[in-house]
Amino acid sequence: MPRQAQAQGSAQPPGAPAQAGFLPGRIMAAEMAEQPDRLAGLLSRRHEITGQVRSLIGTGLVGTVLVARGSSDNAATCGAYMLQMASRRPVSSGSPSVHTLYRTNVDFSGYLVVAVSQSGQTPEIVEVVERARSAGARAIALTNDLDSPLAGAAELVVGLEAGEERSIPATKTVTSQILAFALISSAFGDIGLSDQVAGRLPAQVAQVLADPAPAEDLAGWLAGSDRLATVARGLLYGAAAEVALKVEETTSVFAHAFSAADLRHGPIAAASGGLPVLALAHPGPTSADVADVVAALRRRGASTRLAGPVPASDITWPEGPEILAPVLAVVRGQQLALALARLTGHNPDSPSGLTKVTAT
Repeated sequence: MPRQAQAQGSAQPPGAPAQAGFLPGRIMAAEMAEQPDRLAGLLSRRHEITGQVRSLIGTGLVGTVLVARGSSDNAATCGAYMLQMASRRPVSSGSPSVHTLYRTNVDFSGYLVVAVSQSGQTPEIVEVVERARSAGARAIALTNDLDSPLAGAAELVVGLEAGEERSIPATKTVTSQILAFALISSAFGDIGLSDQVAGRLPAQVAQVLADPAPAEDLAGWLAGSDRLATVARGLLYGAAAEVALKVEETTSVFAHAFSAADLRHGPIAAASGGLPVLALAHPGPTSADVADVVAALRRRGASTRLAGPVPASDITWPEGPEILAPVLAVVRGQQLALALARLTGHNPDSPSGLTKVTAT
């Protein structure tokens, strides 16, 4: 059975009066604060990682399959855009149940499998990698534990080296996973991640972390609501999903992410009646479409807020190439989740009923 890693210092139940000296979310906040240094550490291994990936993929790549759950799956969604643009080959999300429940023998000849798990302990992720490799796949494990079963199942391990993560909601490991996908993608081709662009990221994350007030204002906007929709497109879609998940995990608010394109195909009908919608946008090919859908939502009566370094934004992050915008957007989402949890009397370090590793 996988380890069930519980957060420490979290005896305070959700909604209970604050105890003397108890600060809900102190572990989550401390791990968020580590992110600039953890990202810098990963970037220091950038050329080593891309070289190892190039050696593994070789020639004749047909496509890439990503395998992950939870926050790791949101990071993989960001990675899917990066990898497809860099490799110019199809990238898909694997369905673990096809292998673990339906026991289908899938031909992985010519495919790269990238499996993502913070702990490396999730049994179904490990099993998919083992079955894929036996069916012809080359496999990369993206994990924080180099001694985990997942690390042992893959040919190449990209260690996050983010340090132990004690808070149940993943923070520093998620941003490290997104950055790791950018590094892996760089092994295939140019995605705009120059040394100069990459080198600015830790300071940009530190800049966001030093300015929590806009996220606290957004928390005030959401307080009292039992639902939230997040909206984005392209590279930021995975970030929108991660922001929604962080809010759900830490506050029990029902939150769901939509692609700006998919939202128009029916779900936008639910936007009347003041539905809170947080849209994420960054200068680039998708920003105009996100702005258009925000305008449409407002016409329907949704209560919208816009995040990103774009006109009329309510909360922003540093400008720069879009390729690393998901990292900055996710950090803003972490701040929102932490602030909203504290405002509504929840302890985000140890949400009710959740564990660090989930067996499915």
